[in-house]
Amino acid sequence: MMIKTAIGISLSLIICAGFACKTVKQNFTQKISIANKKIFINKTPYYIKGICYHPVEIGETTRNFKQLDKDLTLMREAGINTIRVYQPIDNKEVLDKIHNAGIKLIIGIGYNQDGNFDILTGTYLDYIEKYKNHPAILIWELGNEYNYHPEWFGGDIQNWYNAINSASKAIKQIDSNHLVSTAHGEMPSRELIAALTDLDIWGLNIYRWDQPQTVFQEWKSLTDKPVYLSESGADSYMKISKAGFEEGVNQNAQAKANATIIDSVFKYSHLNAGMVIFSFTDGWWKAGNPNKQDVGGWAPNSSGVPYDGAPNEEYWGIVDIYRNKKQTFDTIKKRFNSFPLNHK
Repeated sequence: MMIKTAIGISLSLIICAGFACKTVKQNFTQKISIANKKIFINKTPYYIKGICYHPVEIGETTRNFKQLDKDLTLMREAGINTIRVYQPIDNKEVLDKIHNAGIKLIIGIGYNQDGNFDILTGTYLDYIEKYKNHPAILIWELGNEYNYHPEWFGGDIQNWYNAINSASKAIKQIDSNHLVSTAHGEMPSRELIAALTDLDIWGLNIYRWDQPQTVFQEWKSLTDKPVYLSESGADSYMKISKAGFEEGVNQNAQAKANATIIDSVFKYSHLNAGMVIFSFTDGWWKAGNPNKQDVGGWAPNSSGVPYDGAPNEEYWGIVDIYRNKKQTFDTIKKRFNSFPLNHK
């Protein structure tokens, strides 16, 4: 689901709470590489069991990390090893806490974020230079399903692809150790994959009901590059009664969809590098009044959202806004914890 946001929060050096209680040295390095379509960290296989994370408090519209300690505890319980964020985190204390929790980061980098570490102004390179040695970083990810929005690029989406090409090359000049990806909405063409030569791995936002695994055979026929699902999942609101699930708030429908989705991805784990579930917490800011949870919201190419074909944007969390676990939390926990981290 599209999140186009602006700024992170800043600074701090030493950690003394929650998962903290120690300082992480930023000269720490680890070798992240690709082999046989898989991610390796210091020669150990790494399979992404991830969650999208964009925490916004009730009544607010911008991201903050006020509940990070609680969130990391829940993520660890659920077996989550990777967090995907939609904008850079310019806060060493936050990054250190995430690392100390044993979790890696996919850092989203936007095109036009009003000069806040974005591609348009080139300030994203300042961010990468600053944090390229931080041990929480796994992947630099360029954009989030921007291919659905040529209007952001003068009506010509090729302008975005040119920007990806230039940005990925520039990143490699200052950081050869981390992977570079993009989060593409659905399947790119063979020609586009071939053209973006400096992407190490591709993320795909896939909403194909509860059967995303069909994408992996398609991908295999196009390229030898590795792929992960950068978004997949279901919300907990049914706009209509369908597929045996009643209209209204329906945690059972979300849990069933996410269980089926995860099972199908894991079954084809030999063809992918992992997956990221959308999303950690409900976002009351997305579809209406940020002081209450609204039904509705919009996302492109959304007819594949199980089980009603309607992406109710404020109901996507695996926990609610108060951090109460939804039914899907346990279905994810069971599957993520039983699937080996170092899967070959």
